[in-house]
Amino acid sequence: MALLQKIQADLKTATIQKDANTLGVLRFLISQIHNFEIEKKSKGEAGELADVEVEGVIRKEYKKRKEATAMFKDGGRNDLAEKEEKELLVFDAYLSKGPSDDDILKAVDEVVGGGQIDFGAAMKAVMSKFGGQADGKVVSELVRKKLGK
Repeated sequence: MALLQKIQADLKTATIQKDANTLGVLRFLISQIHNFEIEKKSKGEAGELADVEVEGVIRKEYKKRKEATAMFKDGGRNDLAEKEEKELLVFDAYLSKGPSDDDILKAVDEVVGGGQIDFGAAMKAVMSKFGGQADGKVVSELVRKKLGK
């Protein structure tokens, strides 16, 4: 079953179960995926969205929620932080598990190795190895440590 179809099926289940949190998140996700599809068509790219593209949209929204959670906690708004954390749990169900920090570190070691390489080139090479699955923040920190910056 394609990822978008799974989300739509889970939306029906959440509607039947009257799970307001899941229902809201899934409706939002479907809306964002639809917007991405429209954007893609406007660029002249036709066809159905691949699971990788759908997961990219989900990952983008997940990251926004994660950042919002941190800001709410810093601002002393624990009630809103808890709400965002509940929504993150729904997002987790649709994201494939990314590479571990050890896997990323091995890739950084391979890319940087012994040669002289700049930060941008190293980031691009490491991120391409994981096809966008790796957290850019983690990769950035590991590359900076390895390059001594």
